[in-house]
Amino acid sequence: MAEMYEALSELAVSGGELTFFQSFFVKFYQAFIYNDRWMRYIEGVGTTLLVTAMALTLGILLGAIVALVRTAHDQQKTKKNILLGILNFIFRIYVTIIRGTPMMVQLLIMGMVVFSSSRNFTMVGTLTLGINSGAYVSEIIRGGLMAVDSGQMEAGRSLGLNYITTMVRIIIPQAIKAVLPALGNEFIILLKDTSLITVIGGKELLYAAQGIMNRTYEAMFPLLGTAVIYLILVMIFTWLLGIFERRLRQSDRR
Repeated sequence: MAEMYEALSELAVSGGELTFFQSFFVKFYQAFIYNDRWMRYIEGVGTTLLVTAMALTLGILLGAIVALVRTAHDQQKTKKNILLGILNFIFRIYVTIIRGTPMMVQLLIMGMVVFSSSRNFTMVGTLTLGINSGAYVSEIIRGGLMAVDSGQMEAGRSLGLNYITTMVRIIIPQAIKAVLPALGNEFIILLKDTSLITVIGGKELLYAAQGIMNRTYEAMFPLLGTAVIYLILVMIFTWLLGIFERRLRQSDRR
């Protein structure tokens, strides 16, 4: 295969005309096989999955805190807690700003303004993705908490449980089952959004493809290959999510 590539490359350099299939082979070889370039795609996939996992973890932690504070504030009936009111106001601004501005703009602000002196662009992108995901996750979790019948909270309090214990033992376990499918979809969206960190120099899958494009001056195969890899990853995680949701429904029937 290498000999065929070298022969066709020499033919193209000398001015010879390649057939469609010969040109296809040369471009494919340059994009994936020459100098083991396929390894760069594998490394990019590894970084993409790591960034996704880290950003999702940060998003879930941040989103859970925001959701719990906002839910506790909304469920106050008589005496209003001043601290909860201040935190609720701050978190509402956070959610509004993050959900109301494009991810690309947020990445550019974080990479070129807030962390302009940092050279670890991948971690800056991960942090930005996590902060962005936190706003959406907070609304998912808050929706799940608010969907639980208010009588559940009243029943827990009537049994002598305080607010936190009632949330942890009664409300949150019921809400988790309701929000897990939505959190799975958020994971898939976050996986695809990792491609955006390339704009600030984050080294993930698309960054690897761009590096190969800059060497071969051919965009079709690196970009198509990247698209196929993302599609396969999304299909795998969608399949796993479907299995998880079916098992969750089966456990509810029992």
